[in-house]
Formats: sequence, C-alpha cells, structure tokens
Amino acid sequence: MPTTTRTTGDQVVVEDLSTAADAAAFQSLNERWITTFFTLEDEDRRLLGDPVQHIVVPGGVVLVARLGDVVVGCVGLAPHGVDEFELVKMAVDPDHQGHGTGRRLIRAAIDRARTLGARRVLLETNSSLVSAIHLYETTGFRHLGADEHPPSPYVRADVAMALDL
Repeated sequence: MPTTTRTTGDQVVVEDLSTAADAAAFQSLNERWITTFFTLEDEDRRLLGDPVQHIVVPGGVVLVARLGDVVVGCVGLAPHGVDEFELVKMAVDPDHQGHGTGRRLIRAAIDRARTLGARRVLLETNSSLVSAIHLYETTGFRHLGADEHPPSPYVRADVAMALDL
C-alpha cells in the first residue's frame, strides 16, 4: 500500500511514484547524475526506461521526493532474492543536495522494505562517491566483501553494502 512521508520544515514530501511525470523525473534525475560522473550502461537504460515494469511490478517501489510540485529526488527499492531488496537509482537534484533529502529517501525506502518483509537491503555504488558512501554508512549500511554479493551488472560498481533489518 502506498505511503506518504511528510517532513517538517522544508515541505519535502516522499511518496510513491504515481504519474508519467514522476517516471520522467526519475529518469531525468538519474541520467543527470550518472552522466556527470560515469557513462550510462545497459542496466541503467533498462531500469530508467520503465521503472514501473522493472522495479514496481516485480514487487518493489519507486519513491519520489517532492518540493511543492517538483520532484527533487528519487530512489528505487527493487526485489533482490528472497527477503532482500536493493536500493537502486537514488538521485537528488544538485540544487537540493545537502538538505537531508537523500537521507529522507533512504529512510523511507528502508521503512518500506521492512513493511514488505525484507530482512536485508543491499546497494551498489562507486568508491569515488565519498559523500554517498558516508550517507549509507551513517544510515547503518556495512561494506560487503567480494564473496558476500553477486557480480554487479554495472562496470562502475566497485562498492557493495548491506543493511540487515
């Protein structure tokens, strides 16, 4: 069941992706950050091209952070094995970074994972994204060894992390 998480102060609202405009914002925000640091890969194109089909329909969720009517951030929570979900495609508009939006999105995704019966949330990132790794660490994620996770579909993914719920 969709949930809405309202925050105080800056009026950011985190809620389920619900419109074609939300899906377009999910794609745009992610393509922007990925192409700033890396190259779009086939798996990026697949997930971003149809997040409902590839994340929501299999049992996951895509959350968007709104400031008024504008989507300023997003994150996906994709099913990944039995009782596990993967935090995917988190992006916050550069003009809205540093205000806690990413942390709100992660917390909302973790809360949703719990309601979906997850025992663990996984994620992949890149070692050059120091701020993101710090955010994940301070949210409780731990680094995984190479023997603790399957190979990534992304060339850029050289860090794997997990949060046991």
